[in-house]
Amino acid sequence: MRQNTAIDNMSSDSAAPQIQDGDSDIDIKTFIHGMPKCELHVHLEGCLTPGLARQLAERNNLPLPPSLSSLDPSQTGYTFHDLTSFLAVYYPNLSVLQTEHDFRDLAVDYLTRAHAQNVKHVELFFDPQAHTSRGVPFPTVIRGYRLGLLMAQRTLGISASLILCFLRDQSAEYAMATLMEALPYKDALIGVGLDSDERDNPPSKFAAVFQRASKEGFLLTAHCDIDQANSITHIRQCINEIQVDRIDHGTNIVEDESLIETIISKNIGLTCCPVSNSVVTSDFKGREILTLLRRGVKVTINSDDPAYFRAYVNENVEKLARESDVTRKELIQLQRNAFGISWISSWRRNHFLALLDDYEAKMIQSQAMVNGA
Repeated sequence: MRQNTAIDNMSSDSAAPQIQDGDSDIDIKTFIHGMPKCELHVHLEGCLTPGLARQLAERNNLPLPPSLSSLDPSQTGYTFHDLTSFLAVYYPNLSVLQTEHDFRDLAVDYLTRAHAQNVKHVELFFDPQAHTSRGVPFPTVIRGYRLGLLMAQRTLGISASLILCFLRDQSAEYAMATLMEALPYKDALIGVGLDSDERDNPPSKFAAVFQRASKEGFLLTAHCDIDQANSITHIRQCINEIQVDRIDHGTNIVEDESLIETIISKNIGLTCCPVSNSVVTSDFKGREILTLLRRGVKVTINSDDPAYFRAYVNENVEKLARESDVTRKELIQLQRNAFGISWISSWRRNHFLALLDDYEAKMIQSQAMVNGA
């Protein structure tokens, strides 16, 4: 990677909405917005805004979910205060998703918002079991989402792929059945993942499912959420038993030096989500993210469930910039990491990295002009 002293010397002011850079004073929101970005940890079901949920309920002649019936229509986010209350809102809201048209509109809505934040590539999680368990056929879900991605790619130029996630609080047999149902749609999927409640649901529970998925050509990832019971054991299982290509969240790895060395050697990236971290625990894990970044771990910044946490990828990067000593060079490195561990072709990866290099060079040139004025 090319070294740029001008950006290396930029430092953060956690009390201000900008990072100082010598004599220049470029607004950090402007800097972050301008960066070409890649998002690798976002749940499509977590992109269901109150406004869209109301539209879908009306279109399908359905009663509003409890979270919406008690919410002022002017509010743009849901009300919850911890992980338990979040899940109590999240799953009932999915009742408004009924048809291919609904799933298509959800995908297009998120991708439109991501495109507005200069996201160039995104890999989207979706939970088919959250829909098949309530009677929505698997083909309805996958066809709707795939159509949404194709529409956004055609009209906006944004690159996007789908990752099928298994619900870990359901049985391994149900996960395997879901995988089998997905095989006719392999061309619409890039990989499989594992999410939902981790309590008493270790990754090893799904080892056979992931082994079969790998044989079918899917890339592998799994959630190891922050500060959960047995988090280090779960991370170790993901690496050694599941043999994942990425880990979602995973910042508790700082507790085990041998695991840090392992994921560096195996080039396993972490998809971190600062804003949602601050809801799950009292800490957004900025210090841990930067510690791992500075050790050479391929950490990335993502939005998780942006409609619920009221923060898309830009707001997550802004939180890290405001509340840590991250440098602008490191902000760019976070995006290099994301493109680098993304599941795309070498040609597309090089294209996106070239866009990032051009942006970095432009920022250095702008700084030089300001300093020389």
